[in-house]
Amino acid sequence: MKESIKKPWENKEYFTAEQCYITELSNTPDDPAVSIARARVEAGVTTRWHRLKGITERYFIISGKGLVEIGALPPREVTTGDIVLIPPMCRQRITNTGSDDLIFLAICSPRFTQDTYEDIEDQ
Repeated sequence: MKESIKKPWENKEYFTAEQCYITELSNTPDDPAVSIARARVEAGVTTRWHRLKGITERYFIISGKGLVEIGALPPREVTTGDIVLIPPMCRQRITNTGSDDLIFLAICSPRFTQDTYEDIEDQ
């Protein structure tokens, strides 16, 4: 990794098959230890059940409120300032239970790559 200053808000938001919008803030091969993405889930939407192979993920809730389901834990309400810790291969999904967008940072280590994503909705 080289020293640098990024302008992540110049990156474009895109819609995923997981049912949320993502803006990649920092996710490059020259910084393989971590990636940071801004996720946005619209009101009433539940993301698909999924898990990440070899990736530890953390959600930092920026705004809104939701219901997170991870692993064997019972569903838990989350709101601004909460941090959700998700080990590798742990099933996960989140529902926006509010009337405004649910926005959170998804911080992955090592960095997220599409080949680590596994949709398990139908399992």
